[in-house]
Amino acid sequence: MRAFRTQVSYREVLRCLREGIRWLLGPAWELKVAGKSGISQARTRLGWEPLKQLHDEVVTPIAVKRTQGAWYRDWRSVRLDGSTLDVADNPANEKAFGRPSASRGSSAYPQVRFVSLVENGTHVLFGTRMGGYNDGEITLAHKVLPSLQKGMLCLADRNFFGFDLWKKACTTGADLLWRVQKNLRLPCEKRLSDGSYWSTIYRSDGDRRRGTNGIRVRVIEYTLEGIAGAEPIYRLLTSILDPAPAPADELAALYHERWEIETALDERKTHLRGSQIVLRSKTPDLVRQEFYGLMMTHFAVRGLMHEAALQAVEDPRNGSVPGRTTLRGKIRTGSLTSTPCGLSAANSPSSSLFPPPERKAFHKAVLAEILEERVVSSRGRQIPRGVKRKMSNFPLRPRHVSATDPIDYAKYIKVLK
Repeated sequence: MRAFRTQVSYREVLRCLREGIRWLLGPAWELKVAGKSGISQARTRLGWEPLKQLHDEVVTPIAVKRTQGAWYRDWRSVRLDGSTLDVADNPANEKAFGRPSASRGSSAYPQVRFVSLVENGTHVLFGTRMGGYNDGEITLAHKVLPSLQKGMLCLADRNFFGFDLWKKACTTGADLLWRVQKNLRLPCEKRLSDGSYWSTIYRSDGDRRRGTNGIRVRVIEYTLEGIAGAEPIYRLLTSILDPAPAPADELAALYHERWEIETALDERKTHLRGSQIVLRSKTPDLVRQEFYGLMMTHFAVRGLMHEAALQAVEDPRNGSVPGRTTLRGKIRTGSLTSTPCGLSAANSPSSSLFPPPERKAFHKAVLAEILEERVVSSRGRQIPRGVKRKMSNFPLRPRHVSATDPIDYAKYIKVLK
């Protein structure tokens, strides 16, 4: 509830919850709303550990076999990536989480760093682990990997590759498809029918010289001919050694869907929080509590979107985005006061509030309203990566730049042989 109403005080959030209780149990159940200090003290007594435990138990992949975009052949497609969030600027948060450095001093806010797995198609972020800004993504990724399971195909960018992380990921039973740097030594040991080849990776040069403690991998090298701004060569490693169930050209095309995690992170960081630029909790423990609450809110919204998309028999990635349209719009504009879940009165099963026994009809109406507004799929489009803020490691984005038309990468992939 708090994650939906980032622009109002905690006391107002609690008042809305009270209205929901009165709707469920009747006006005779009158409850007083606690003050600001009382709410803060209650949150402090609860702590953040129960929310993390609840998050770890509840937030899991939700795709079913008929969920489009969530599968590559028989593998559940997931991606590994990380990001950061600003937190309230005070000494306690700065000491606990740290802040980025800048060319002239330091950044405006302390930051937390988190790493997640995201389920393709549904955009569900699961296995998430958070830490301070100075905690590296690789360190956090080691804590995320146990959420991988047999039957998953995990994609990751080249920044994540390392012998120890690869080995640990392989022990989960999941298969891997990770990009690697162009200067990594990967001599061809056997060329395969699809143009890929077998090689062996080692932890150290000493192991390489002795030929010990190596891990056999399959290497895919390819180019994107005719794509503006494409790099000269791309290199992928996969744990799927047999090309028959996973040809090189298909895996290369699948890798470029890895950018779908950026959409999921964008939903969570930008649209779900609206214009709120920081997690506003004032103590480190409450920041962690707020973080895991926000993660579970995102999971709940994506679950509704997925359920609605299945009813419409269409790709969930092409459905409406609650962070931009139906759900968030109604919560922001205050229609939550008409019905507890933000459903507009016009689309309710009846013109008056209905009792809990009719919740199935209410749930059905919520799904119908989600499907009323849909955004055009951004799948396959390209746009230069950049920012409008001057002080950033990324280049400035040109003004009035537009995304390209959708690109079918499979048509431009040329596997090197």
